Amino acid sequence: MAKQSTADYYKKNPDKAANRRKQQRAYMQTKKGKEIRRNADRLSAKLGGSVGDGLDAAHYKGSKTNGRLQPEGENRRSRLKARKK
Repeated sequence: MAKQSTADYYKKNPDKAANRRKQQRAYMQTKKGKEIRRNADRLSAKLGGSVGDGLDAAHYKGSKTNGRLQPEGENRRSRLKARKK
């Protein structure tokens, strides 16, 4: 049997998905969460990205000061590929 993806789990369990979103909102209000968000926003702006353009600043080691813009789906999938190795 293939492993279930996190997205599939949350589709099947909307109450769990709501709880995760609640926890994530709280985390993003902490000092560390704000720092992560601020750095990501700064890098995206530096690279020429804007809100709603469908692009993320690539997340990789050292991306606080340099990086590249990628489509959101490609960027978020890359972390899954790295974890499976």
